[in-house]
Amino acid sequence: MTNDFPPRPGGIQQFVHNLAVRQPHGEVVVYASTWKGSEKFDAEQPFEVVRENTGMLLPTPSVARRAAELARAHECDTVMFGAAAPLGLLADGLRRRGGIRRAVALTHGHEVGWAALPGARGLLRRIGRGADVVTYLGEYTRVRLARVLDGVTTLERLAPGVDVDAYSPSVDGSVVRERHGLSSVPVIVCVSRLVPRKGQDVLIRALQRVHRTVPDATLLIVSGGPDRKRLERLVLETGLQRHVVFTGSVSWAELPAHYAAGDVFAMPCRTRRRGLDVEGLGIVYLEASATGLPVVAGDSGGAPDAVREGETGYVVNGRDVHAVAERLTNLLTDPFLASRMGAAGRAWVESEWRWETQAARLRTLLAG
Repeated sequence: MTNDFPPRPGGIQQFVHNLAVRQPHGEVVVYASTWKGSEKFDAEQPFEVVRENTGMLLPTPSVARRAAELARAHECDTVMFGAAAPLGLLADGLRRRGGIRRAVALTHGHEVGWAALPGARGLLRRIGRGADVVTYLGEYTRVRLARVLDGVTTLERLAPGVDVDAYSPSVDGSVVRERHGLSSVPVIVCVSRLVPRKGQDVLIRALQRVHRTVPDATLLIVSGGPDRKRLERLVLETGLQRHVVFTGSVSWAELPAHYAAGDVFAMPCRTRRRGLDVEGLGIVYLEASATGLPVVAGDSGGAPDAVREGETGYVVNGRDVHAVAERLTNLLTDPFLASRMGAAGRAWVESEWRWETQAARLRTLLAG
């Protein structure tokens, strides 16, 4: 049961979908909100997807009734909430009216914000009481969730994975480069939704400093989002129109080639709103590593868990333009260093971050 499911774009959506498609055949039915293109996408899935005609499922009585009806009709014994908050509030009702015996609730980044607010903290504790397991992404999120959920439910780690076949050093990024006129220039690529937390504005400002040493370096900003107009104004203010490319939203199938179009990956995320707007992990760093790129990550939340500092890339203060520029310049001017870090990142992802490993972990949590 989830609001975070393709074709709606985003890292959480990819997380939930990749876990679902790797569960045993015939054991999954998905109840989700709707999105443009849902009908075509759903027809291609190896399981049934039931969509509510709304852009956002909320724990309302009508949604609770529909979820219970589906659970009974499909003889479901377990529910997994794609995001614990807020739909995890429905767990107790699904036990009473839907025949559910076990509930697993995934957390990402926003539940950490809930854990920090007095009113929301009580709701998160209620979600925990209704769940047999609440998952966390890494040590950062575990510590903050434990302050609310220790003694209430079981906390278990479940992180996203990477499709190491789709994201690979063998992927050809030349078509993307040619499309945007980048064939002969060094490229810094950032794949992330355009929202202030992701730090694309810092990358634009850092590019000015990078140009002191690498004057033809170009920034490829991949994805869409509400912050695009502000970022475009910043590009004009800094005079970087010829050196910053916005691709807009990109399909899942095209994402690997957009990573491969870069020489360095960077997303200097920063925590905002006094800890309420925080990066849960940052799967984009791992996808970039799998593609063989060195990464420059911000220090928000659990983002450092997706980088081996000094080995697969660097973690910097996401607000420090100078530090971001310095790391990017180092990697763009030292091909041996960049190659070594990219190779180390690929090896790390292959050994510890495969989707198959995470999906097997989920099967264990669902089975209890």
